[in-house]
Amino acid sequence: MTFVYAAVRTPFGRFAGALADERPDDLAATVIEAVLAKTSLDPACIDDSVWGCANQAGEDNRNVGRMALLLAGLPVEVPATTVNRLCGSSLDAAIIGSRAIDTGDAEIVLTGGVESMTRAPWVLPKPACPFPAGDGTLASTTLGWRLVNERMPVEWTVSLGEANEQLQEKFDISRERQDEFAARSHQLATAAWDAGFYDDLVTPAAELTRDEGVRADCTPETLAKLKPVFRPEGTITAGNASPLSDGASAVLLGSAKARDAIGLDPIARIAGRGVHALAPQEFGFAPVEAANKALAAAGVTWEQVGAVELNEAFAVQSLACTDAWKIDPEIVNVKGGAIAIGHPLGASGGRLIGTLAKVLREDNQRWGVASICIGVGQALAVVLENTELA
Repeated sequence: MTFVYAAVRTPFGRFAGALADERPDDLAATVIEAVLAKTSLDPACIDDSVWGCANQAGEDNRNVGRMALLLAGLPVEVPATTVNRLCGSSLDAAIIGSRAIDTGDAEIVLTGGVESMTRAPWVLPKPACPFPAGDGTLASTTLGWRLVNERMPVEWTVSLGEANEQLQEKFDISRERQDEFAARSHQLATAAWDAGFYDDLVTPAAELTRDEGVRADCTPETLAKLKPVFRPEGTITAGNASPLSDGASAVLLGSAKARDAIGLDPIARIAGRGVHALAPQEFGFAPVEAANKALAAAGVTWEQVGAVELNEAFAVQSLACTDAWKIDPEIVNVKGGAIAIGHPLGASGGRLIGTLAKVLREDNQRWGVASICIGVGQALAVVLENTELA
């Protein structure tokens, strides 16, 4: 069995905001130092580290997980790998780490993820021959498809926003519902920060101590004034979709017998894992079956679930998923979600795990689900069990 022993993240910064000058490998090192500071663990006892990052085209290249460990001062003998499942990268890292522990290949695995969408570089493809006569085009690596293979069907390669406008049409989810959901995210995140919920889950970075994108004054009425971004008569705006963000998260996993080395009681158990895929443009709806699979693996039903952390890539896809699960929407993202907090792609999965584990303890709930949609038609989910109620 695999247990979550500690989780930490940086505040999530706005695009070109307070974390703009922070390299992604430095952000990752910050959370590694912070999560280990919660423990009495000798870092040399870490069997492996699995790190998530969606970009890996700039300063986060060449195995940013390994670079971050070295920058954090861990022994050079501690190994690391970096995985890329786009938005799900750090949740994938935790899943991979938990499998290593479950199979007995490791006792302690440090997992996490990082993304600086601000510092994501432009890339220029190499020409097929020296000194080409034509022009070259730089491609931004911040978000979405780039350098697309011409063999890909065009319906697969639509923008993330257009894909979710198609989802809106399919499920007839109104602009009003989306704006209400988005405003709720800001209001709940504000309340959680004001109540001190995030104080022990977040470590400062570059003097930023609080998520930079949370707006305490956000209301459905203010969001209703924003213009659609992806279609002239569409429903998706900058206010009811997650923003471009910078940040990092870390989750320390271990076996039951790792407790003495870590010096902490576990805060949750990873009880089930799920992965699912659909057509690329349907990615926003993929969490539905990913979560259902994770629950089946855990032997748990939706009726037993007391808390859900669903990454809010877009309000419309979040609503489509919660509608499909037929769950009480009041148990979803009770401390705010990515629309308010931010979505630094490779770091968001770790945020979900840390938040869900604490919500389960705070609300005295045994079972929770963390799930995230992933570009190009995928999703991941894990089921957590509150160890205080196991």
